[in-house]
Amino acid sequence: MSNTKQQNKGISRRKFLVRGGLGTLGVLAVGTYVLRNPLRRSILEMTETIPPSYIGSGTKPNLWFELTKENKVIFHSPKVEMGQGSFTSFAQMIADEMDVAINQIEVIGAATKTGVIDALSTGGSLSVGGLWKPLRELSATMREMLKIEAAKKLDVNPSTLTTKNGIVSGGGKSMTYAEIAEGVMEWIVPDTPNLKPMKDYKFIGKPIRRIDLNAKVFGDPIFGLDAEMPNMLHATIIRSNTVGAKFKSASTNKAENMPGVVKIVQIDDWVGVVAKSYPQALAAKFEIDVEWDISKKWTEEEIRGLLQVGKGDEMITQKQGNALDPNDDSTVSIAFTSPIGAHAQIEPNGALADYNDGNISIILSTQVPGKTQEYVAKALGVDKEKVNVVPTYLGGGFGRRLNTNHAIQAVQLSKEVGKPVKYIFTRKEEFQNDLFRPPTHHVMRGKLNSEGFLDSLEHHYASGDVATGSILFPNAVNSILGTDIGAMRGGNIMYDKIPNHRAVQWHTTLPFATSWWRSLGLLANTFAIESFVDEMAIKSGKNPVEFRLASISNEGNQKRLYDIIKLAAEKGNYNDKPSNGIAKGFAASTDANSPSAHVVEVSIENSQIKVHKVVCAFDCGVTVNPDQVKAQCEGSIIMGMSGAMFEKMTLENGQLSPTIYGPYDMALMKHAPKEIDIHFIQGVDIPLPVGEPPMGPIGAAVANAVRRLTGKRLTDLPLKLS
Repeated sequence: MSNTKQQNKGISRRKFLVRGGLGTLGVLAVGTYVLRNPLRRSILEMTETIPPSYIGSGTKPNLWFELTKENKVIFHSPKVEMGQGSFTSFAQMIADEMDVAINQIEVIGAATKTGVIDALSTGGSLSVGGLWKPLRELSATMREMLKIEAAKKLDVNPSTLTTKNGIVSGGGKSMTYAEIAEGVMEWIVPDTPNLKPMKDYKFIGKPIRRIDLNAKVFGDPIFGLDAEMPNMLHATIIRSNTVGAKFKSASTNKAENMPGVVKIVQIDDWVGVVAKSYPQALAAKFEIDVEWDISKKWTEEEIRGLLQVGKGDEMITQKQGNALDPNDDSTVSIAFTSPIGAHAQIEPNGALADYNDGNISIILSTQVPGKTQEYVAKALGVDKEKVNVVPTYLGGGFGRRLNTNHAIQAVQLSKEVGKPVKYIFTRKEEFQNDLFRPPTHHVMRGKLNSEGFLDSLEHHYASGDVATGSILFPNAVNSILGTDIGAMRGGNIMYDKIPNHRAVQWHTTLPFATSWWRSLGLLANTFAIESFVDEMAIKSGKNPVEFRLASISNEGNQKRLYDIIKLAAEKGNYNDKPSNGIAKGFAASTDANSPSAHVVEVSIENSQIKVHKVVCAFDCGVTVNPDQVKAQCEGSIIMGMSGAMFEKMTLENGQLSPTIYGPYDMALMKHAPKEIDIHFIQGVDIPLPVGEPPMGPIGAAVANAVRRLTGKRLTDLPLKLS
């Protein structure tokens, strides 16, 4: 390591303020509005293959690490923890480069006032991969800063010093990191050190136990709903149950005089009740009569009429060779659909907010602390620096916590009553006012060559908003790209050796809010594509695995997909002939440069589809914590089964339903496979996205098994035999 370009940095006591320049700063450069279609397509294809590094926000110094008197390191994470285990992976990365033990590290979500703000979000399965290099570099830099100061205090040559478990030793003497930091006011920040080789890591690549396990087992108050402030009040909000309804008036006289009610507030299209307790707020809510202006009562049939391939805004997202003639007798065409889906996370949304003379504090479960800070500041007319958002652990995210308008409402209520206010969604409010997974419509077209392999394959698909108009991707960005990059996840054809292939997206804005849902468009798109590919394999009389491999290059990055398909087929002992009432189904996908493939074993019991076993092969590069990656694969598969086999929201008489668990059908413990077998290939030397890619193939794999078992091609999600 070279120390020839050292700088003095004034850092107060033990709080290490490190500028983002020491890490990796990613920049998204968008050209002029009139990007031509080929360039658009190349950008869109990059979004499916290149995971971005961590993208920081702002230029002011931010708090990354704190070193306590107990010689513990606190890492202020720009990414939040929502069950994916990223905090544990971060601790492993820090431990290896900073030379501290895992139990010496605490990871917390960074507050926006002092911490590092991620300019994007926690989502897209990008947490560990995005911080892979920056966090290790920052940890190594802090280690070297401590060694420089230790050399002064121990009066030894820096080159003789070693570090282990938060202790610097050399010349027969030693000091803890905390002892070294004591009294230091001016820190020398060296050039970024070289990172250790993978073979020297003690924690990275090992199945370390989750660092948040004890807190969850013992019920520590770590979630947004657990948050408290002195003298806080409680609130609930009345919204319309009908899609598109506008507020007209409210009769609040009776509610205003009920026990515990502090104030009833009407802002924009909602009415809020603030009371001394949550039950008191709910009781008053049910005594308020609100009149709504309902111009139309939408039905599901009308939505399906809107959402059709051939309607809305068209964008060719992938184009190779010639287009198929749908009227050609040799062209095979099959349509597929998926329904509206809810997030249905366990912890309902909510926020605890305190408005105090223009200074705002908010504690909540959110995937976007930085964007929440921006939106609250704009809505309340204050400087962004006056808004401090403190993210907590999330009781489920899945994309739902990317929208935090309720934080604005909690602040507005706090401003009205002059005290902290905790606002919580009811379960009905959660279901009816979700930002739903949009329904989709797909038309697959294909044609075989004289040898019985695919000569042409096309995916035409229609979807509502996923990224478009969201907190992360304003409409202007999607106008430049010409498509919804969330809806297109998994929508392009991954079979590069098919001479003629293309993908065409049709975008329609729906009358109800739709947005991010775990894996975005991947589940529905892969269901359509891989179901159709399997059907074409049946038509050709070929083994579906060999049929797929014939259309994939066994070189370059495509070799990773090729190898994953072969591994899944091998480990799952795949064959296409049912035996003893059980059939095997196969499907594959590649998402965010992480290819995966599944072999499932399925039977029919009492006219219901039963999944007995799932074998998953997955290439996500470096597995920082193999046990955690395995858990993410298992969770992704089971949630994918739930979305593909059970979940469905309906729209009748203008209202979305169901509004509670139970009627909203989801996969239960009894539906989980008895065995989920995960196999990894490390095709690249960096961590790649994990939390969503394995969800892609599951719906198609199950449908393909049912086709082998019954002869019936299921084309609609959720998968039902009748």
